[in-house]
Amino acid sequence: MEKSPLDSYHESVIQILNDISTQQRQNLLEASSILTETTLKGGIIHTFGTGHSHLVAEDVFWRGSTLANIHAILEPSLTGHEEITKAEYMEKIEGMGKVIVDYHRITPPDALIVISNSGNNAVPIDVAMECHKRGVKVIAITSFAYSDYLKTLHSSGKKLKDIADVSIDNCCPVGDSVVHFEGMDMSVGAVSTIAGCFIMHSLVTQTVKNLLDEGVKPDVYYNGSLMANREQVDAYNQQLIEKYMGKIRNL
Repeated sequence: MEKSPLDSYHESVIQILNDISTQQRQNLLEASSILTETTLKGGIIHTFGTGHSHLVAEDVFWRGSTLANIHAILEPSLTGHEEITKAEYMEKIEGMGKVIVDYHRITPPDALIVISNSGNNAVPIDVAMECHKRGVKVIAITSFAYSDYLKTLHSSGKKLKDIADVSIDNCCPVGDSVVHFEGMDMSVGAVSTIAGCFIMHSLVTQTVKNLLDEGVKPDVYYNGSLMANREQVDAYNQQLIEKYMGKIRNL
């Protein structure tokens, strides 16, 4: 019996997540250590991605069950919320990285997580390089296979995974799709967003455990649907908003 696309996609996703858990375990632990140090020192964990990668950056920002000191940099011209085709061109323009890092005042002890599936577009590389100049630790989430397959679009000749202090392979294939159909040149079933979100939340959970081991109760937003006292939830979350309002521009 021919395998259904549902089964093919499911099996591919599970395999990718298993590969990340095993092959990237040490990188995940090292990245979590950076985020732990940032949090202990009162820093902000900035997340950044262009195009569809911004979905991964945004998935851990301002939601229940995530760290309150996470800030997703959602530059409108690069996320494609409204003008997606323009964002495709904007992410290739060098020089934007300095503007973004300056605007958000990213300095130590802050840390930066950059998500770029290809790892070759100019702006994610630009942002990572600018943060390095300021002594900010950089974590990259990217496809090593895809990055090696393409030529970098940055004039430095560098790729994102070459710049970061810790680079985490999302274990996704070239082309970012896993289901193939006879008679079609292009496969379907994108996987990089699922892989990226899995990595991101893995980092959050490990960082929380690290902080607890250090005797520090981390600032985590409450999810109101899981708490009996809604007013208490709102008051607690508002307290965190007030704490980080001056440090996170998007709150």
